[in-house]
Amino acid sequence: MESYSEYVGYAASGIVLLSFLMGNIFILRIINTIGCGFFILYGFMLGSFPIILTNSAIVLINIYYLFLKNNKGVK
Repeated sequence: MESYSEYVGYAASGIVLLSFLMGNIFILRIINTIGCGFFILYGFMLGSFPIILTNSAIVLINIYYLFLKNNKGVK
């Protein structure tokens, strides 16, 4: 029987995959950040520091480009 962590991992993978289908980079980064959030949760469920670290870094990068960097040309 599959565990809850597997469902979280499948959801994370699906959301990140969906994000790359977006034509608008702003929407891509928002959806990708949500997927990374699921991956961070998945990493905690597995006790996997590499998954947590990598996806946390991606979230920070997305936040930088979404809110902190001058958004000229991002739309």
